[in-house]
Amino acid sequence: MRNAARETEFTGRHMLAIMVAFFGVIIAVNLTMAVLARTSWTGLVVENTYVASQQFNAKMAETRAQAALGWTSTLTFAEGRARYALRDKQDHPVAVKSVAMTFKHPVDDREDEHVVLVRDPDGSFHSEAALPDGVWLVEVEAEAGLATPYRETLRVHLAGGKRS
Repeated sequence: MRNAARETEFTGRHMLAIMVAFFGVIIAVNLTMAVLARTSWTGLVVENTYVASQQFNAKMAETRAQAALGWTSTLTFAEGRARYALRDKQDHPVAVKSVAMTFKHPVDDREDEHVVLVRDPDGSFHSEAALPDGVWLVEVEAEAGLATPYRETLRVHLAGGKRS
């Protein structure tokens, strides 16, 4: 009987094993998350924040001038291919010379893709390459005869090749 009681006794070794296992799991999870975070996103928003801050007012003036045009854009997706159209205040197509888009994932830059769109007879533009499903930031740059290109950034979610 005395031997059975001794086998169920909680000792310092048991406590040490529990503590090592507990903190070992926490350290392993933290290291895994740190490695995944480090390898999946560069963390880079701009190359030089000082220069970017000096350009802010000029970019805001361009944005206000662009908004004053009253132009509206349409970005649609079918089978993962983008279609883009730009219309003026009177709902007429804007004479756009060229459209380029950069498709970026919000967190990961490994699948970023720059695409030059092809003009359609109706004045809209389309991409030749299909994009995989997911969340994308689409940076549009359209040459429309202005002093600076017409620019906009859109966030889209593609599911089944269509915008959802």
